Amino acid sequence: MKRYLLFLLLTAGACKFNDNYTPARIEGKQLEITPDIPANDSLENFITPYKEHINKEMEEVLAYLPYNLSKSDGRYNTAIGNLMADALIELSNPIFNKRTGENIDIVLLNYGGIRSSIAKGDVTTRSAFQVMPFENEVVVAALKGEAVREMIHYLIDSGTAHPVAGIELQLEKDNSIKKVLIQGKPLEDSATYYVATNDYLLEGGDSMNFFLKAEEATNLDYKIRNLLIDYFKAKDTLNPVRDQRFIKVE
Repeated sequence: MKRYLLFLLLTAGACKFNDNYTPARIEGKQLEITPDIPANDSLENFITPYKEHINKEMEEVLAYLPYNLSKSDGRYNTAIGNLMADALIELSNPIFNKRTGENIDIVLLNYGGIRSSIAKGDVTTRSAFQVMPFENEVVVAALKGEAVREMIHYLIDSGTAHPVAGIELQLEKDNSIKKVLIQGKPLEDSATYYVATNDYLLEGGDSMNFFLKAEEATNLDYKIRNLLIDYFKAKDTLNPVRDQRFIKVE
């Protein structure tokens, strides 16, 4: 019995102090996923009701679009970008105003965030998911006019149709600024402007580092995709166009 107890103690001691284990052997096998793999009927039967329910919701018609929308239909502003920016300011401003007593002056989103075109015809919930598949939320940053001026130069240097609203920006042929207005008034460096954007850009995404100078930021807890769905529902027919908000004088 003593020998047995001694053996247990020695074994326990060895287990306690010898804890540097390493794998003796690692084996792997590549399994190719092909259409030839037979379907799992029980799994398909389980998934089908949920899939049908989701498809029904995704195909719900929200509005009508009389022409195709593409983010490549303009150099400095596009109809689809203007739609997104205008939707943002229209639906976000009442929420922001109720929370803070202030109004949104500017909207700035990113060109790369428009992930799909919208085809002529019925606009559905799926359309909103295709255009904005991300979980980005609306945030409003308080920026001094100096930071907004940096934003203006970012737009000029990028030469890209980032969705904007609340701004009227005209460039000369040499890219110098002919006119810049915020809500119809000249930009003032010392003034504070409230800029609606998304949480990704607020953190300096797409090199929009001017957002890092925000004096404060308010998250509206409103996903941009959900905002688009609400906007589409509120409109019978969508009629976005390119306009004069950002142009170069030819």
